[in-house]
This record gives sequence, C-alpha cells and structure tokens, in this order.
Amino acid sequence: MLLRIFTEPQQGASYETLLSVAKATEDLGFDAFYRSDHYLKMGDVSGLPGPTDAWITLGALARETSRIRLGTLMTAATFRHPGPLAIAVAQVDRMSRGRVDFGIGTGWFEQEHAAYGIPFPSLNERFERLEEQLQIITGLWRTPEGETFDFAGAHYSLKDSPALPKPARPEGPPVLIGGFGAKRTPRLAAAYADEYNVPFHKVDETLAAFGRVRDAVEAAGRTKPMVYSAAQVVCCGRTEAEIKERADAIGRDVAELRENGLAGTPAEVVDKIGRLAEGGATTVYLQVLDLHDLGHLELLATEVQDRL
Repeated sequence: MLLRIFTEPQQGASYETLLSVAKATEDLGFDAFYRSDHYLKMGDVSGLPGPTDAWITLGALARETSRIRLGTLMTAATFRHPGPLAIAVAQVDRMSRGRVDFGIGTGWFEQEHAAYGIPFPSLNERFERLEEQLQIITGLWRTPEGETFDFAGAHYSLKDSPALPKPARPEGPPVLIGGFGAKRTPRLAAAYADEYNVPFHKVDETLAAFGRVRDAVEAAGRTKPMVYSAAQVVCCGRTEAEIKERADAIGRDVAELRENGLAGTPAEVVDKIGRLAEGGATTVYLQVLDLHDLGHLELLATEVQDRL
C-alpha cells in the first residue's frame, strides 16, 4: 500500500507552507506529495494569502525534492488549453527527473471559474473537452521526435505541432482519472488512465466504483493493469482528545469523519485502509487539511505507514 499526502492549498497556504509539507512528506518516507488545482477557497476559511498555481508549485518542488512523486488531484481541463498544458507538465516532469503524475478532470467548481473569468460550459461539453485534452496531451507526448502532431476535434485543433518538449519517459507521465460517474468516467478511465481514483466516498461506495471501472476495462479489451486508489480526509490521533483537537482545527466533526473519512486512532485508520486494500486499492491519498500540523504527518508515518 502506497500512502500519498494530498493538500488543498486554496484553503489557505503559501508556497513556503507547501514546501515544508513536501519536505516532510519526503523525509518521513511517504510515496508522493499531491495538491489540488483550484483557484478559490471553499467553505468558511480565509483562503489567505490566496491561491497558488498547481503546476508552478510542482515545478518549484521538483527542484526542492529528490525522491517523492509529484502530482495533481485533479487538474481542471477547463483551466488550460491542452497544448500549453502538455508543455508545462512535460517540463515539470523533466525538472523532476520523471517523478510527475498527471491527474486531470472535467473541472466542477463553477464559482472559481466566475471569479477568475474562466468559461464554464455544460457538464456534457466539459466531458467532451476532457476527452479531447486526453487525446491531445498523450498524443503530443508520444509523437516521436522529428515528427509532427495534428488533431481536429469539436473543441480543439492542432496543425503541424512539433510536439515538444518531451517528458522524461516516451509514454509520458502516468495519467490519473477520478470521479464517481457511472458511465462516462469508467469509459474514459479504461481508455486513457493508468490509475483510477475515487475521492471522498465511503468504503463500500468506493469499491462499487472500482467494480464499474473493472467492468469498463474488461469491455474495452484492455490488457494493461489499472491502479485503483482512493482519496480520504485524514484525522488521526493517539487519544480521543487529540483526534478532536485535529478535527476542530479543520472545522469537522469527529463522528462524521469516522464515518466518511480516515479518522480515529492509528489502529482505526490502518483498519479502514485495510478494507480499501481488500477491495483492490493499492494507493491511498491522505488529504491533510491543517498544513501547519507537521506532527500529524509524523504520527501517520510512524504509526500508520509503518504498520502497513
């Protein structure tokens, strides 16, 4: 089981804070540091000092770390054109010597689009654009050097692209697709993803979603193995008082977190991760919401990760 640290910096975090969490992630032996790709805070938090760009952040962290993988859950296809996005991700991948994972989704948070002047089309169109972006980005990465790439779609067209720069590996970074949709998401995952992720659902719901993607993989005749993963908010403590203190710090209820996330003592967290593993998950993203509580990361490393 791989444990990865997942952050939500739009809730309020400077680059310096993210750097301290990434360095702790590496020093404590976790597999990866991930971040969201959002431009607007959610809920009753200050959000200060304001949003940080996901790929600028990961480019900087690529030079400040040496072992951990770096990625997004999930880059919004609405935020960037596919050609420039392919360039940015390939550059960060080379800067990190091949440690980048590329998570991409439709984009869903309408208010952040309005706040920063980004078009927010219908859900159907967002899925269409996501699929074209997947075709274009992977096509650009995998075009042999010296050849050009063309694409003509309903939303994007490319002509005589030199398809540069190339990522560290010829096939490009691993692609992650996530979500809970019953039809379109499983189909896209089976066609394009190296990893399928279910975010913030109960164990039984997560395993049911895994099953739908397994069915889509089989229906597509795919032979390449799929990685199955889950993202869960984490709130761990050695005592009930410590658990409550951490829950209060992120504005959440302990009972709700125990039901819907990874909350409780280290033994409780290990047990729920074990249930995910029994259902096929090989990677769990621990959503850490209090980015100043590095003691939380240390507890997760020594009393959860080491047991797994």
